[in-house]
Amino acid sequence: MQSGNVTTPFGRRPMTLALVRRQMATTEIKPGKSADKWKVFRDASEARELLGLADRSLAVLDALLSFYPDNELRQEAQLIVFPSNAQLTLRAHGIAGATLRRHLALLVEAGLIVRRDSANGKRYARKDRAGEIESAFGFDISPLLLRSEELAAMAQQVAADRAAFRRAKESLTICRRDVRKLITAAIEEGAAGDWEAIEETYIDLVSRIPRSPTLRSVGSVLDEMELLQKKILKTLETQQKDEDISTNAAQSERHIQNSKTESIHEFEPSSRNEQGAKRVDDDRTKRQPIRSFPLGMVLRACPEIAMYGPGGAIDGWREMMSAAVVVRSMLKVSPSAYQEACEVMGSENAAVAIACILERHGHINSPGGYLRDLTRKAARGEFSLGPMLMALLRAHGSDDRRVG
Repeated sequence: MQSGNVTTPFGRRPMTLALVRRQMATTEIKPGKSADKWKVFRDASEARELLGLADRSLAVLDALLSFYPDNELRQEAQLIVFPSNAQLTLRAHGIAGATLRRHLALLVEAGLIVRRDSANGKRYARKDRAGEIESAFGFDISPLLLRSEELAAMAQQVAADRAAFRRAKESLTICRRDVRKLITAAIEEGAAGDWEAIEETYIDLVSRIPRSPTLRSVGSVLDEMELLQKKILKTLETQQKDEDISTNAAQSERHIQNSKTESIHEFEPSSRNEQGAKRVDDDRTKRQPIRSFPLGMVLRACPEIAMYGPGGAIDGWREMMSAAVVVRSMLKVSPSAYQEACEVMGSENAAVAIACILERHGHINSPGGYLRDLTRKAARGEFSLGPMLMALLRAHGSDDRRVG
């Protein structure tokens, strides 16, 4: 094998110590070593990003290998191919001459081939009397045999990274979906917790997903998204435990009260008026108050009401309720309808309802009638502001903002 000699490039191409090292390394191929040239080519193709090669470079390498007659690269064989640029162009699917030269240089730089230039820069082989190649000048492909194990390991690493990237993307998609729906459910059902801050954290994490994500960037966001998911579940679990304790305490208290009442009733019969009053009290205790939502979240869902606040801005619930009174009058909602909403929902929630109606006023024919209908549903415990706010947030693009 003639590839052990160190030769310098022809013409103006410079010689570097890196080229010297690569040429000298070809002498280190173990005796008797062999490798399937197309297996080595597939490994190099798989590892092209690590090698810094483009598809065109691989097309040129494929063309070069096609000029080597055997499928096996063997240490003892002649591993120099010597096609002309015209022949290479044909086998590289008509690649332009300048492009061909550029990608040949990239293959040399990547350490996959070595130039063996003749005195005049032409590529050819000199044969002996027996017809065997005595010396050849062209491209030495022995680095492919030398680095066959390295290229195989690089290909395996790329495949493993690709699989890990796919798993990370799937995990992030599922975790992101879970977090989004948990936040929505918690807000809509009035769960205790700083859900505005949690939602802002979620939106910030989603915005950090790049347009062209990498394994590292996806893994970083996934770790933080999983921590946020654990925080949400812990908050909901704590609330559930608190509710269980409150329920047990309430049941115990009712049991004690019932016992006392039964003892009194044994000696003193109750009148119909007293029994009727008891039913009214029971009805009032059954009605659960509508939970107030964070003001920041309300203003993101209903930005139009801000201009009706003092000075064209709303900084607190007092300004919010003042703006709602102005909007009520503008929407021609009667004072009695708004007063009834305040009594049933609470002043803050009534103001939020007005803000939601303002946001959708183009789709509501009778704002006053719509508010009365919401008030009746709230009185029956059939209405929550959560779904309205979440729908408006989604309509304003605040639900699932993403960069990339």
